[in-house]
Amino acid sequence: MGSARVVNNYGSFDVVMKSGKGSVVTDVNGKKYIDFLSGIAVNCFGHNFRPLVKAVSAQAKKQIHVCNYFLSDTGAAYADDLLSATGFEGVFFGNSGAEANEAAVKLARKYGQLNGGAARKTIVTLEHSFHGRTMATLTATGQEQFHPESFAPYMPGFRTIRPNDYGSLKGAFDGTVAALMMECVQGEGGVLPLDKDWAQAAAQAARDAGAIVICDEVQTGMGRTGTLLASEQLGIKPEAVTLAKAIAGGIPMGACLFRGKGAVFQAGDHQSTFGGNPLACSAARVVLRELLKPGFLESVQQKGEYIRSAVRSWNSPCVEDVRGSGLMIGIQVSRNPAEIERLCLEKGVLFSTAGKNVLRLVPPLNIRLREIDRGLSIIKEVLAQ
Repeated sequence: MGSARVVNNYGSFDVVMKSGKGSVVTDVNGKKYIDFLSGIAVNCFGHNFRPLVKAVSAQAKKQIHVCNYFLSDTGAAYADDLLSATGFEGVFFGNSGAEANEAAVKLARKYGQLNGGAARKTIVTLEHSFHGRTMATLTATGQEQFHPESFAPYMPGFRTIRPNDYGSLKGAFDGTVAALMMECVQGEGGVLPLDKDWAQAAAQAARDAGAIVICDEVQTGMGRTGTLLASEQLGIKPEAVTLAKAIAGGIPMGACLFRGKGAVFQAGDHQSTFGGNPLACSAARVVLRELLKPGFLESVQQKGEYIRSAVRSWNSPCVEDVRGSGLMIGIQVSRNPAEIERLCLEKGVLFSTAGKNVLRLVPPLNIRLREIDRGLSIIKEVLAQ
């Protein structure tokens, strides 16, 4: 199947997927799997979602790409819809979460230059964070395992502090800091939610020092936690937010939203050849429309609590903690999580691991209860072995 020609940077399983329908995917041998992974929180409406397929097909017949020397009608309409729904003033479209975060880094550095001069260039991030695989976003990531010596030297201008630790705020922000950049729930770090009071205190400390606040919502945004943006639940109103993963339901896309003091970009500051192309924007319009339907985001919250309550009810000695927000769920286990992941894959359920000994469940937001129950029954069975 050509797998020998694709570099296995991902440590991929020996499984070749062929098709999907809703929250079920099928491999080339006809085996079916309950999808608690959704492409790592990307396929927010599962597979072969009819409104999404219809919109992308129609747009492909009309226009797939137009260079950003011009606007597309689809892209302009989506930008208006997204900004109206989120309360931001402007948006830069890219193709991925890393690219969205690169835009945010540039935005922060320019803000610092305009509001403090050359000395204000530091970006404060959090331990256990993950911001991307480019050199800037990798440096911003607060996990040493992502900083191998083979990639050195890393970029200057980043500082990390401990999340949910008030002591870490003392002395963290001074006249050299341009921005505080944080995930509302640290996904790759182990599905670690930020404490609301601490997040507000951190945001205030940053602003008191003249910095802006950036929320990396690449994974938490677009309904994953039960609100359109997870930062809504923290009550911090960031000057910039980054989005990707679920934003276009599986079509590659990223975005950096900004407002107030974060609105510093001008022509030529940052560009992307494919960013905001009509095909991606046609998919993104469908995703946003579906998320904003009455009761949908509430259903995400309800299903997330259903899963967490179910796992707690097992009283499994292997389960040390269950946490998360909406349909972003972390199950802390006392056994090797990679082995649990492999055994569950063999029995027909997909999820990933994150952080230290954590099973990360990020199913499609429209997953049905019977699929939730089937997937959970397999995980329960494996944990009981």
